This record gives sequence, C-alpha cells and structure tokens, in this order.
Amino acid sequence: MSRKRDTYRYVLRDGRDVVQYGISNDPEARVNEHADDRKRFTTMNVVGPVVTRESALQWERTRIEEYCRTHEGKKPRYNKV
Repeated sequence: MSRKRDTYRYVLRDGRDVVQYGISNDPEARVNEHADDRKRFTTMNVVGPVVTRESALQWERTRIEEYCRTHEGKKPRYNKV
C-alpha cells in the first residue's frame, strides 16, 4: 500500500529573511490564513514536489534545526517548535 502524497512544503519570507518553514495540503488557503493572522511576510514559496505528510514533517523539523544552528540558536520568527 502506497502512502498518499498530498502535502506541500513551503518557506515564508519577509524580504530575504526566512520567517517560517511550514507544510500544508492547501498552500493558497494557508497563505491567506497567515495574512489573516497578521504575520508579516512578503512571499510564500512552495518547495519541491508534493510529498507524504511524514516526509513533509521531517523536512520541516530538519529545516528549523538547521536554521537554529546557523542563527545562534534562534528559530524563524513564526515557528514555534
């Protein structure tokens, strides 16, 4: 049985700064949710092809960890985990 590929990975940026790494099954709706939450950003870029939810979650964790390593332990502005 194959796993369903229905999850997009994205990067939310404010100018050149990464402010959030995230995943969604509907990127268009997600960008509107971020705007409604009054998050300050200029672009949302979908990264790579559609993947399984498990793969997307691992990608998100890895990207946040890498960001922390290169930014003195700080997380992207809107990532909580």
